[in-house]
Amino acid sequence: MSQKFEDVRIVDNFYQTSSFFPMPVMLVSTLNESGTTNLGPYSLCFPYLVVPGGDNHAMVLIARSDSNTAQNITRSKVCSLNFIPDKKKYMKNCVLLGFPGETTEEKMKNSIFTLLPSTRTGSPPEGLSKCPDIVEEAFQVFECTWDERHPLQPIPSSQSSHLVLAIDKIIMKKKWKDCLFKGKGFPRVPIDYGYRDNIQFWFTKHSKPYALPIPSSKEASVEAVQYACDRFDPDIKWEKEACAKIVKVPNIFLKRVLKGVVAAAKEEGITVITPEFMDKVQDKRSSEKK
Repeated sequence: MSQKFEDVRIVDNFYQTSSFFPMPVMLVSTLNESGTTNLGPYSLCFPYLVVPGGDNHAMVLIARSDSNTAQNITRSKVCSLNFIPDKKKYMKNCVLLGFPGETTEEKMKNSIFTLLPSTRTGSPPEGLSKCPDIVEEAFQVFECTWDERHPLQPIPSSQSSHLVLAIDKIIMKKKWKDCLFKGKGFPRVPIDYGYRDNIQFWFTKHSKPYALPIPSSKEASVEAVQYACDRFDPDIKWEKEACAKIVKVPNIFLKRVLKGVVAAAKEEGITVITPEFMDKVQDKRSSEKK
């Protein structure tokens, strides 16, 4: 017998007090005024600028305006997002590190994480002797710069900062980089359900990821894709087998894909697109696999 929906009162921090909303867990590393790395655990951090083909890729971080993290970012302009694996001892330490009101020195005495120098190249931003350290236990790290070109103004009564963090660099442990390129294998990431009942934080493990193919009914026919390809650019010809590589691309995105492939072909002086060339284009990081 199905159950009826019931109203839930929407209160502050609704994502954890009025609903079930799964969130990621990461450690944001920043520099305090003395140049010491501060680690702050955060879950309200999500992709923000994801423009295909563009160079504007960014995350948005929501943090208390008076937190060490927010104040350090708005002063130094740089930070790193350290994605840590799902280990209970790491989550316990995140709860400890997230306790508000402590200085960086007080907080970092309790950290169990190992800090490594930033992998950024070149000189650090003006006024800094270095960039924030990164966390060795992380499986991937986004090294970021606060992007003031995209100001997000919070509600005046809000006590939070909304920070757009341009992604300057992504680094990843070799094991997971190999899995990323092969399309198989995922790190065990923690899932945060937030602070509940005014008592404790709740986390959960996710089960083994599974894949679902695009329904064949949603695929375009090879002939329809060939028709679009042949008319996209008169200087570029397409082999039928190459067209078959993109039958799963939704029609609304097909022109964007064709534009990228044709641009890559012209850059290499290619006039006939083969399935082998499509394999090369579809794997934008093919050189990194070697």
